[in-house]
Amino acid sequence: MVSLRFPFLFSQPSNHSHPTSHGPFRPVAIAVAVATATVAGVSTYQNRKHPFVENAINFLFSNHSSTHLWGSLSLADNSSDTVVESKTGVSFPSVLGDSRKLLGIGLRRKSVLGLKNIDVYAFGVYADNGDLKKLLSEKYGKLSLSELKENKEFNADLMEADICMTVRLQIIYSKLSIRSVRSAFEESVGTRLRKFGGSDNKELLQSRAKIACLFTSQFKDEYKIPRGSVIDLSKERGHVLRTTIDGKEVGSIESKLLCRSLLDLYIGEDPFDRKAKEDIELNLASLVQK
Repeated sequence: MVSLRFPFLFSQPSNHSHPTSHGPFRPVAIAVAVATATVAGVSTYQNRKHPFVENAINFLFSNHSSTHLWGSLSLADNSSDTVVESKTGVSFPSVLGDSRKLLGIGLRRKSVLGLKNIDVYAFGVYADNGDLKKLLSEKYGKLSLSELKENKEFNADLMEADICMTVRLQIIYSKLSIRSVRSAFEESVGTRLRKFGGSDNKELLQSRAKIACLFTSQFKDEYKIPRGSVIDLSKERGHVLRTTIDGKEVGSIESKLLCRSLLDLYIGEDPFDRKAKEDIELNLASLVQK
C-alpha cells in the first residue's frame, strides 16, 4: 500500500589525498578552481547555442550519460564534526540527528557528450547505529570483514530491513534545474522500481508507475536548487521515504519498494560511485561487529 503525506570504521586517505578537517586548505582552493573552469567550459558551449550540447546539459544526470568516476573519500573513525569530500571540498556532518552515522561519501559525476565531466552533486549515506546493531548484528556480527564483503545478502538486508537511513545530496553544479533532478529520478528510480517490482503484469506495472510519479512530483518547478542546496532523502520507520530540500519537507511516501529502489542507486549492484559503496560496506561491517 502506498500513502502520500505532504506538509566507522573509515579508512584514512593516503598522504596524497586531501585532508579531512576544518578550515581553508590549498586542495579545497584547487577543487574550487577546477569547478570554476568546468562551469566556464560549459558556459562556452552554451554560448555557441549548439542544440545537442544544450540538450545534454539539460538532462545532465540521466543514466544515458552516466560515468562511474569515483570521488569518494575513506575516513577514520571520526571524532570531528564534519567530513570533507576531497575532490570538491564539500563537507558532511559526521552524524545527522542523534544517531544516524555517516557511512561513506561520494561524488555523482556526468559526462557531457564525452567532452567534459561535470560534478553534479556530492552525497553522503547515513544509517541509524542502533537499528544496524539491532537488526543486522545477530546475522552478521560474527562474520569477518572479508566474509561480509563476499556476502551478497548483506546490502540486500540493509535495504530491506526497517532501518532509518538518509542519503544527503549537496548540489555542486550551479546550473542544475529542479526539472533535471525530476527527470533523472524518473529514469533512475523508475528503472529500479521495475527491477525490484516482481512480475510485469499490467496491475503491477501501473502500481510501480504510480509510485514513481508520486515521488518525482515532489520536485516541483517552484523549488530552486542553486549550488550548495541540500536534498535529504530519508528512510523513516515503516519504510516511509521523506524528502526535504534545504530543510523544508516537500513530501513523504510510504513504500518499501521505493525505499529500496532509491538506496540501490548508492549501495546496490550498479551504484553511482563504486568507491563510495566500498567505504560504506566497510563501515557497515565495523558497526555491525561492535
